[in-house]
Amino acid sequence: MTNQSPSRRLTAADFDQELLDLYDYYVHGNISKREFLDRAGKWAVGGLTAAVILGTLAPNYALAQQVSEDDPDIQGEDIVYESPNGTGEITAYLVRPAEINPDRPPAVVLVIHENRGLNPYIRDVVRRLGKAGFVAMGPDGLSSLGGYPGSDDEGREMQRSLDRDALLNDFFAGFEYLQAIEGTNGKVGATGFCYGGGVVSKLAVAYPEMAAGVPFYGAAPDSAQVAQVEAPLMIQLAALDQRINAMWPEFQKALEENDKRYEAHIYPGVNHGFHNDTTPRYDEEAAKLAERRMIAWFRTYLAG
Repeated sequence: MTNQSPSRRLTAADFDQELLDLYDYYVHGNISKREFLDRAGKWAVGGLTAAVILGTLAPNYALAQQVSEDDPDIQGEDIVYESPNGTGEITAYLVRPAEINPDRPPAVVLVIHENRGLNPYIRDVVRRLGKAGFVAMGPDGLSSLGGYPGSDDEGREMQRSLDRDALLNDFFAGFEYLQAIEGTNGKVGATGFCYGGGVVSKLAVAYPEMAAGVPFYGAAPDSAQVAQVEAPLMIQLAALDQRINAMWPEFQKALEENDKRYEAHIYPGVNHGFHNDTTPRYDEEAAKLAERRMIAWFRTYLAG
């Protein structure tokens, strides 16, 4: 890690790639916080401590607002839907365009969070899609535990404590809720990030009627299940994300063998989480390009 002016926002270029990989292992539960701090000690020089290094890599949600809650182009609210095969009542953030042409009602996009609950970054992604003209909804997978706690570290522990199948069913119930919501064209797509990217692929397997999917650096589905996918998929990957990218060749082979509609974009020189604009792993150029591609994909396949 290099010494930088406190007024300049840190980027991935300010950290050794080995340290960024170590942080990725930590946030995905592959090593404990204590192990991260012990191993990060080798970069603790010049007055830095391992704890300070961890703090610089953690999200800063003061940065997580590209679209404000009171933007005049959108209307947002927190709603509740039932997940009878999951954890019960689910709170979700639902955003609609402020003005809707009844002759051309909008399509719907389900937004699935990372492994830490519905944090401010994901809520902002929901607003961005609302501003782009979609009805968008981001469920909070931590609803049964009181919702996103305001801390990603705590949120990760909470999400890890949930039954995996029940949590997955909460998002499946969210998809079904959006299928029945009024004032749309009836087409539902999904995007998700990290854990949520993997859920998008599972949705595509479980719901052949899903109109389109855009998973960001998410786990690939079982290759034997790819034949069940009907939704056109845009797979967004980070070139430096060895953990997720190791799954891609087999996934791509299954997509090709089953003649599925897909595009894959592997963004050079960026890390897992490059779309998240609250951490140093954020890469503005790649993130904005990936988001433009996502919106274009949904406009193509979710049109009425």
